[in-house]
Amino acid sequence: MDINGAAAIVTGGASGLGKATATMLAQQGAKVAIFDLNEEAGRATADALGGVYVAVNVADDASVAAGLDAAQAAHGIARILVNCAGVAPAVKTVGKDNASHPLDIFAKTISVNLIGSFNVIAKFAAQLAAVDEVDGERGVIVNTASVAAYDGQIGQAAYAASKGGVVGMTLPIARDLASHKIRVMTIAPGIFLTPMLEAFPQQVQDALGAQVPHPSRLGKPTEYAQLVESIVRNPMLNGEVIRLDGAIRMAPR
Repeated sequence: MDINGAAAIVTGGASGLGKATATMLAQQGAKVAIFDLNEEAGRATADALGGVYVAVNVADDASVAAGLDAAQAAHGIARILVNCAGVAPAVKTVGKDNASHPLDIFAKTISVNLIGSFNVIAKFAAQLAAVDEVDGERGVIVNTASVAAYDGQIGQAAYAASKGGVVGMTLPIARDLASHKIRVMTIAPGIFLTPMLEAFPQQVQDALGAQVPHPSRLGKPTEYAQLVESIVRNPMLNGEVIRLDGAIRMAPR
């Protein structure tokens, strides 16, 4: 699919992997709408890219519907969706003083990372299914999972479950949407230099990067965006999950 001139939506586009992806898409000529709850960062990023910012809670039905309507009003129906919005709590199943994992934290993680991704996918695809094909396809959806879906660490029960769900729904959604000529792919990043990791001391960042077999460093958000670009442009990439992780397999902690 040609990125130049296409309308695109990036959830979680105000920072990290989402911001790098929104930047790449804008640089390639896309009209980008950023869905995020961080209004200050979202507006600043959208302004810098010549796009639009919409405050969207991906787990809320009405919020997503309104966000898609706002994006369509600004740029027309989007043909590219990249789901990067997510949360990553670290809570053990049984913690200090034998306290059980708070159910509300588990539920929120599933709600944002898994249900939120599906919510945007379904509504995005329903809009897109009504428009004409371009070069044999209507659009592309790229989701963000994590290597935690396969080798989640201590304290990642909720996060791993949510990302495992994203992995698990990739193929059936791709099959669902094949008749509409909409492709669906998922990227499972390893350890990337996101804002959360940037807050760590340099020696901690270096130690984390050293766990990666090759290249032995933290991933760059621009490298995630580079893979998104390849997925969008390559029409045979569909229904698959790609680990983007430098061959790491996470240790228990």
